[in-house]
Amino acid sequence: MIFSILSMSLMIILISNIMMMLSIILSKKTFMDREKCSPFECGFDPKSSARIPFSLHFFLITVIFLIFDVEIALIFPMISSFMMTNFIIWMKISFFFLLILLLGILHEWNQNMLNWTN
Repeated sequence: MIFSILSMSLMIILISNIMMMLSIILSKKTFMDREKCSPFECGFDPKSSARIPFSLHFFLITVIFLIFDVEIALIFPMISSFMMTNFIIWMKISFFFLLILLLGILHEWNQNMLNWTN
């Protein structure tokens, strides 16, 4: 029993190492492709200082997008639960949920968070 587990573990390690070595040998990486392999996040050069200030408005737009993206994902189960619950209760919950979303977007609009040119 133990011998079979050890032999299987050895085979897994051997096969994974062979596959990694083959990928390193057969890859077509050159010095010219160095930029393609570097991580790219938000337009920053990864080799420069990480303390460069960036636009706060870019961050706010991203947070607003994430909030409303999650809210839309929460609306889909409300649609499927329509037939399973009482209509009046479903309408109250849906109205309350959509009211919170509407108040949130109105607040962002009043704070000029949705205008790109500030």
